[in-house]
Amino acid sequence: MRKSILVPVWWTACCGVIVFLMLPVSGCQSQIDANANAPIDDLPPATAAAGDWPWWRGPTLNNAAAAGQNPPLKWSPTENVLWQVKLPGRGHGSPCIVGKRIFLPSADPDKQTIWLLCLDRDSGQRLWQTPVWQGALPKVHKNNSHASATPACDGERIFFPYQTDKDVRVAAVDLDGEVVFNEPVGLYTSVQGYSASPALYKSAVIVPTDGDDKKPNKLTALHRKTGRVAWRVPRPDNREGYASPLVARVAGRDQLFMVGPDRTRGYDPENGALLWECDGPTQYNAATVAFGRDMVYATGGYPGKALLGIRADGSGDVTGTHLVWKSDKKAGYVPSPLISNGLVYAISDVGLMRCYDAASGEVVWEKDLDAPFYSSPVLAAGRIYVFDQEQKGYVVKTGRSFELLAENSLSDGVFATPVICGGRIYLRTLGDLYCLAAAAE
Repeated sequence: MRKSILVPVWWTACCGVIVFLMLPVSGCQSQIDANANAPIDDLPPATAAAGDWPWWRGPTLNNAAAAGQNPPLKWSPTENVLWQVKLPGRGHGSPCIVGKRIFLPSADPDKQTIWLLCLDRDSGQRLWQTPVWQGALPKVHKNNSHASATPACDGERIFFPYQTDKDVRVAAVDLDGEVVFNEPVGLYTSVQGYSASPALYKSAVIVPTDGDDKKPNKLTALHRKTGRVAWRVPRPDNREGYASPLVARVAGRDQLFMVGPDRTRGYDPENGALLWECDGPTQYNAATVAFGRDMVYATGGYPGKALLGIRADGSGDVTGTHLVWKSDKKAGYVPSPLISNGLVYAISDVGLMRCYDAASGEVVWEKDLDAPFYSSPVLAAGRIYVFDQEQKGYVVKTGRSFELLAENSLSDGVFATPVICGGRIYLRTLGDLYCLAAAAE
């Protein structure tokens, strides 16, 4: 167990008087915000309907498409494109798809505006465009945007976190484009800018604010209907972090996973209490965990790089007891890993694609795709779909040997992660949204 440290209470997206408390940085206790009183369990839980992709990492939370689909193997600007639409502004958030609608964010720094867009799923026609922020915007990294989070939808409202010049806020917009609430969750400054997507659990939408050392980090759960705080807990390291939270049932219990800063952690999503923590992957992290029945897999980052396999059934500091394996320094920073049939697939920012044995961490195969990547791989029909920053998309067969099934190109690069549902690939490039589908459709 690590000792208590002096931590200021408070956090960003991507990216008065400060009160300091003695907080434990490991173990099962957390300082809960005394003003948090919204119920955590008075709404039906958000569920993914068949054929939908309503939040970051999709219906399975592991970036895997539902079974029984056959998305296209090949495409080009003129082949297997069902539709293509130009998007206003700039953004890296992936599509959120519910029913016949696609929701995604975009922003225009020159107009100082951030929007949430709604498009028709079958045609790409824009149905509405709601501004959620009009005002000063912060400087962000040239490869980031002011709309990098992927929205989450509970079937009634779409939730989108974003960064202003002072704080991180969460906008809730109904299916008709009306703003339900737009609540600040924490002061925030960052060198890179905000990028974390929200997680849904019971009645709550959960967002982190891991900014620079000028503002204390926090993890906040807001009530999905009212925007009131259900719980808010301080995070132990006042260092920037860009990773998205993920809630899944692993090792027999519901857990909220966060990668970084400095450590991988499991929280109780009911109240924000820290369950366990493990050193690594590194100081700065952007990726989301992949998970199996009892283990999670966390990759990062900067300045060091590593992919970790951690048993998630521990408590307190589990570095010496539950860290099952750690890769070499060829791991990725931004793209999140995949797991399927006992194998973990990951791609680094410089294009080294690897397959690891999930139990041992042994490298089963590796292939240098020789291109830069931010987009995360997606699993569908026994294939891995992954897109680089330089217009190319790759289709790789899953299994214990590398087999490239197809290599395709479009007219623009990709930073956002694609969504695969209903046999179609919904792909956001740096300027457009594509719907890729087999010609027979």
